[in-house]
Amino acid sequence: MMATHLGNAPFDAIPMDTKMVDQQGDIWFLSDGASDHNANIKNDSRTQLLYSGTNDMKFLSVYGTSEIVTDVEKIKEIYDKADNAYLNGPEDPNTTAIRFTPKEAAYWDTSENKLVILFKMAKAVVTGENQDIGSSGKMNL
Repeated sequence: MMATHLGNAPFDAIPMDTKMVDQQGDIWFLSDGASDHNANIKNDSRTQLLYSGTNDMKFLSVYGTSEIVTDVEKIKEIYDKADNAYLNGPEDPNTTAIRFTPKEAAYWDTSENKLVILFKMAKAVVTGENQDIGSSGKMNL
């Protein structure tokens, strides 16, 4: 999920498809230039990405800034046929790229499945004892 409009409540969050992570660590997306999230980024570049691997209970939150990119060559580089489902091709003037530059990130990683985690959380509520439900921390970027 990509969250924009962070200074307001509620912020805007939409599902996005990560297209590429480049050599500098920037994360790239494609978007319609007339979208609300593009307008939000133009007004305030602060952006939060939220990734989840719900089958394996791994989560990542990445905070940074986003920039709208209209370079057709860059858009062609990351565009594929599946993008035709919501865009009209890499040369359409409404097709834009979003370059997200990470500033900080945090992760949560549980070593057990959802049912075990839910059981441990319930046990913590009932007994008041801390339970080992995985690891979390900040990442150095």
